[in-house]
Amino acid sequence: MNLARSSNCQDDTNFFQAIEEVLVSIKPLIEKNPKYINHNIIERMIYPNREIRFKIEWLNDQNVTEVNNGYRIQFNNALGPYKGGVRFHPSVNPDILRFLAFEQIFKNAITGLRIGGAKGGSDFNPKGRSDSEIMKFCQAFMTAFYNSIGSDVDILGGDIGVGAREVGYLFGQYKTLTNTYDSIITSKPLPLGGSLGRTEATGYGLIYFTQTLLEDMGETLKGKICTLSGSGNVAIHAIEKLYDMGAIPVTCSDSKGAIHDPNGIDLELLKKIKLERRASLEYYGLEKKSATYIKRDNYVGGSYVWDIPCFAAFPCATQNELGEECARKLVENDVKLVAEGANMPTTPKGIELFKSNDVIFAPAKAANAGGVAVSVLEMSQNSSLHYLAFSVVDKRLQEIMSGIYKDIKRTCDEYDLDMDLIAGANILGFKRVANAMIAQGV
Repeated sequence: MNLARSSNCQDDTNFFQAIEEVLVSIKPLIEKNPKYINHNIIERMIYPNREIRFKIEWLNDQNVTEVNNGYRIQFNNALGPYKGGVRFHPSVNPDILRFLAFEQIFKNAITGLRIGGAKGGSDFNPKGRSDSEIMKFCQAFMTAFYNSIGSDVDILGGDIGVGAREVGYLFGQYKTLTNTYDSIITSKPLPLGGSLGRTEATGYGLIYFTQTLLEDMGETLKGKICTLSGSGNVAIHAIEKLYDMGAIPVTCSDSKGAIHDPNGIDLELLKKIKLERRASLEYYGLEKKSATYIKRDNYVGGSYVWDIPCFAAFPCATQNELGEECARKLVENDVKLVAEGANMPTTPKGIELFKSNDVIFAPAKAANAGGVAVSVLEMSQNSSLHYLAFSVVDKRLQEIMSGIYKDIKRTCDEYDLDMDLIAGANILGFKRVANAMIAQGV
């Protein structure tokens, strides 16, 4: 099979990495079920259903016209309408979005919810932009492709660079253009029909998944040192839930550097710096004398956070951030578990090193599925006009994340995979999507 034919891009490194991981791990399923070969499911599944590329023209505060690229990869809708986030970041390109959309198919499938997989975004950088510029860009972005989405077609969500503010602007422009209040985007601010618990969902869900896994092994997070990368929404709420579980999270990071606070990250200070001031972690180091701040430019070899000895590590920043060198350092420091909070943050060589040293590895498509799970709850609440209390949403999130682990573990047992949670998740997700594709015909 020529994987290059599944893309028009010459450099699809991330996308091919994601495909290879899935194809290698589903071999036991294919060997037992020749129907997937007979229906040519693999080749059908690695081609996106639709790729949309569009130009975004908008006026900045100096009344100068700027131009950005916009994309939406509607990859697979066998299980339900496309669902996936929108990312605003200079690194956004077709390769990254294909990989994210492909991963989203399986992440969404293993939740047991009826949604397909998609991803989109723009190379627009919201950092340093005024609120007015961000609003105008979001309006131009939505205007450029609003007729390609819909509540039963494709539902957007937040991602890197797209928080509640941006979601509100995107939703407002869609409403203006269509004169409808359709649920075409999730992670909305509460006044626009957002769900309580959505902001916390990915970080909380990561820890709920991890705790269920550890309980199954007779272990717990209580009293354990944990390291995290990132300091955005996922990392902050993962830290918050780790404290609830009695763990001790001691690191976090951003694009400029990393913090190690041996007494435990000061969550209130972290939220103040990142959520209120939108400032660098350097200020954490200045205000908290117990903490060590290391600038990224002064550190060679990945991220400083992985040098710190820990029981569990949670990469929550971005894709391919945890490479072989960082993984080796974690192994040398006797890490027991790595659970991914970001999308594919661990490189293949890093994963292989963890596997060969019996480190339990929880892949993103399972461990960080909490965000999309609560997004579907938000869609349901929008449709019914009946909104749930935070405690109800949080309980449902715990049930979903616990159910994901148990379904994957049963799959591992069925195919004699031991604790290969990557293979278990891929087989579970692939089987659900493939069976739906077969049932729908060609």
